[in-house]
Amino acid sequence: MILELRGLEIFGYHGVEEDEQRLGQLFLFDVELEVGERGADDRLAGAIDYTQVAAAIKELSDGRRFDLIEALASATAEMIHERFAPERVRVRVRKPEVKPAGLTVEFSAATAERP
Repeated sequence: MILELRGLEIFGYHGVEEDEQRLGQLFLFDVELEVGERGADDRLAGAIDYTQVAAAIKELSDGRRFDLIEALASATAEMIHERFAPERVRVRVRKPEVKPAGLTVEFSAATAERP
């Protein structure tokens, strides 16, 4: 079974540029957790509670500044793997407000997985 969070919006102060660190920006987290049969019995006690996963991601983002979204994605995947013990976790961090070299792109993203 796969548990997903798509487009979790978290405002953070991550980035290399001074303005990113000072003003902050929106980051979107897409999380995919392979949970086996956890939750199939309709009991929250044995499931991975996605509200707790979302709160943990916000706590990580608020508690530490990252220069690169690659590092943010990696740290998020590692934290979820350690704290919630899914069979597999995949985290994509999207940065929607990007204008590299004056160009416009929909978003930049980094993805990290843990078995």
